Amino acid sequence: MSSEMNTDMTNPAHDSFTPPNSAPPQRGFSAGVWITLAVVGIALLVVIALGITSRAADSRDLEKRTEAAAILTVSVVHPSDAPLSPEISLPGNTQAFMDTPIYARTSGYLKHWYFDIGARVRKGQLMAEIETPELDQQLQVAEADLKSAEANLDLANTTAARYLNLLKTNSVSKQETDQATGDAAAKKAAVDAAMANVRRLQQLQSFEKVYAPFDGIVTVRNTDVGALIEAGSGSAPRELFHLAAIHRLRVYVPVPEVYAGDIKNGGKATLTLGGTSGKSFEGTIARNSSMIDPASRTLNVEVDVDNSKGLLLPGSYVFVHFKVPERIENLTLPANTLLFRSEGLRVGVVRDGRVVLVPITITHDAGQIVEIAPSDLLKPTDEVIIDPSDSLVEGQQVHVSRQKQVGE
Repeated sequence: MSSEMNTDMTNPAHDSFTPPNSAPPQRGFSAGVWITLAVVGIALLVVIALGITSRAADSRDLEKRTEAAAILTVSVVHPSDAPLSPEISLPGNTQAFMDTPIYARTSGYLKHWYFDIGARVRKGQLMAEIETPELDQQLQVAEADLKSAEANLDLANTTAARYLNLLKTNSVSKQETDQATGDAAAKKAAVDAAMANVRRLQQLQSFEKVYAPFDGIVTVRNTDVGALIEAGSGSAPRELFHLAAIHRLRVYVPVPEVYAGDIKNGGKATLTLGGTSGKSFEGTIARNSSMIDPASRTLNVEVDVDNSKGLLLPGSYVFVHFKVPERIENLTLPANTLLFRSEGLRVGVVRDGRVVLVPITITHDAGQIVEIAPSDLLKPTDEVIIDPSDSLVEGQQVHVSRQKQVGE
């Protein structure tokens, strides 16, 4: 019995006995799980690949956009062969034909003035009077000195005449006679000096009255009754009045060098005043400086205008219109196409998407439009850049904006 028990106890069937309703133990993932994991992994790899591809495409697109943005976009215009009006309009400043300050020539106190600003005066009219008490006393002293010198001269002349008569009888020596005649000559010189001093003071005394030097209008009065007047010795003189002759005006106009040859003395010019609508004035080219200013490259021209009616005021800003010869063969361009470079005037022309800087010469400046000299380097079919940047360089790549292109 014990052997059977041992046999049962060592029987493997007894060791692996399991209840009929219990499940076997799991040792790994099933096939479905592995398939799911594989699908998720592939999808993840696809998403990553798509993300990398999208970022690379965005990077390439950004690079293209950056390169495109770096290319300057310009508007262009074609040179025109339509001639400009044979006239140039230039600014000028009007000045009185004669314009002078009036100073006192003697020192004293202002006694009275007779004309204020805006008053019209005639040549020789009394404008002011000055009291000069010190000068009057100096003149009295000088006149007394003159009388004393004349008295001394009379005595010296009498003495010299007596000595000359006595010399005939050898009553006096030759030396004494020479001394007497020499003293008379010295007294005569003293009289001449005294007379000159009296005339000088009389002349200064005559400056007590201030007269108008020419016909004109008083534009400034810088003094009043009782004011101390200094003649200017040792200090700057004080201006009493300022007088301007405006019956005729001078207009000075800086004419560009390119038109200097077209301006002739004696020619006509028309003036327009901005503040007077529709008003124009005829003037005559009186003279020019006959020299080009090296700083501004202009010729200073004077135009004289009759102003007998007083419609033009000195100092007014006017436009002077000159007639110039018409140049039909020249091209015209807007002024905002010009490039001012150290090597000279240039315009930017677009050729094959690149900038070409073409030198030009202005022959007629009409303000917003300029006329340029004929050149084989610039043709009416060329595309000239409008408002070019100062940094524009030769060979720079540009893009022409067709939507805003001018002249099409």
